[in-house]
Amino acid sequence: MSQEESRTTIVLVDDEDMVLTSLSSFLSLETDYHVETFLNPEKALDFIKDNEIDLVLSDYLMPEMDGITFLGEVRKIRPDAPRVILTGYADKENAIKAINEVGLFQYIEKPWDNDDLLIILRNGIERKQLMKQLEEKIAEINDAYGDLQTMHKQILKTFV
Repeated sequence: MSQEESRTTIVLVDDEDMVLTSLSSFLSLETDYHVETFLNPEKALDFIKDNEIDLVLSDYLMPEMDGITFLGEVRKIRPDAPRVILTGYADKENAIKAINEVGLFQYIEKPWDNDDLLIILRNGIERKQLMKQLEEKIAEINDAYGDLQTMHKQILKTFV
């Protein structure tokens, strides 16, 4: 696994301990991602407020807070973190709602396919990294443009 992947933090939220154990065990065997698991969405939000994260995977139906509401809160705190919802219900209406309301990156049905899950997580993390690189390049271009404008003004002052 790459050095970049080893610094990647994924947050998993589900009210079923068995699901969290299964997902985190699989990811620890197959990746170098740092995985944080939470049975409670509020505790996950506290963690997300205080830590840099790269992706959030949340269950849809949880007793304290549903996945769409949770991911909406995540979006407010970490808008650049891809948000993935995991559900045991093939409910297209809620999938569309989630995509529209919380900018969902992906919708996964239980039981999930491990290979598909890995691809989705890697794509989400890669997307976040590419967006960060794009923002850095845009900032560089804006800085260079500002420098060019300053030079242009100085040249005009010199010759006018």
